[in-house]
Amino acid sequence: MTQKVKRVVVTGGAGQIAYSLLFRIASGEIWGPAQPVILHILEVPEAIKALEGVAMELEDGSYPLLQGINIETDPHLLFKDIDTAILIGAKPRGPGMERKDLLGENGKIFIEQGKALNKASKNAKVLVVGNPCNTNCLIAMHHAKELPKENFFAMTRLDENRARALLAKKAKVSVSDVHHVCIWGNHSATQVPDFVHAKIGKKKVEEVITDKAWFEKEFMEKVQKRGAEVIAARGKSSAASAAQAILDTTKALYIPTPKDEVHSVALLSDRNPYGVQPGLIFSFPCRTVEGGKVEIVKGLELTPFLKEKIALTEKELLEEKHLISHLL
Repeated sequence: MTQKVKRVVVTGGAGQIAYSLLFRIASGEIWGPAQPVILHILEVPEAIKALEGVAMELEDGSYPLLQGINIETDPHLLFKDIDTAILIGAKPRGPGMERKDLLGENGKIFIEQGKALNKASKNAKVLVVGNPCNTNCLIAMHHAKELPKENFFAMTRLDENRARALLAKKAKVSVSDVHHVCIWGNHSATQVPDFVHAKIGKKKVEEVITDKAWFEKEFMEKVQKRGAEVIAARGKSSAASAAQAILDTTKALYIPTPKDEVHSVALLSDRNPYGVQPGLIFSFPCRTVEGGKVEIVKGLELTPFLKEKIALTEKELLEEKHLISHLL
């Protein structure tokens, strides 16, 4: 029996990340080999010619699951009836630009896209990737008043994947042996990669890697600064690994989480069990249950070290929210 087609929006469609992502969505990597999709791809007018070339390549790939491609520069024309939105496009930080300037410039983008999301399916899930993604997500959510607030997410899975890979490398095991890794807070240099609750096999990671100083210094900083390290090495920001994280996140938002596992995603902090102030888009360890509901994992004991670091990333998000308060 053929499944009902899913309509998926991807913004920033001519960019590096989208180029690493679109063909994988078309091939069925999110929902599997029985789920047809229609791609709705957004770009700014200056890049629409390049996007036309991407659309040609998608057509030439002859993907059996790809039932259509819509390209546009106007989100209000493109977002109608979509089921999933992956918002990648955002203005990068330029020379001499302060964080508040970046927040202001991208705020305009996400106000408009938030308003356009009111035309989406009422069950649509929205994943914001464009940075600063937590606060951009907060802006879009505020202006998409027709959609449930619990359907808005910002991506921290790339940070989780980086943390998992680093732990595997240090322990000299496969990444498939590393479990229960999560990220708390902001997708920024204040993020908190949680090694306390991580496991290698069935053991706590700290029982396998016994160097506490390594965790609290090198591990934390490596994960927090990995994006900058990639830019320094290749001259461009992460693209293929970001696309992989988008696929991982989107699957995790729809497919029930395996037993004894968690996934990292930033979502509205209202009613969280860890004392984080409400009204923020904050990354927590999460689980997705049957029916696609995403829940914050309860009952994790926070060490003094984790509490201190979580307070710092919460402070940064509160500062970001203050800077864009006039946009809400």
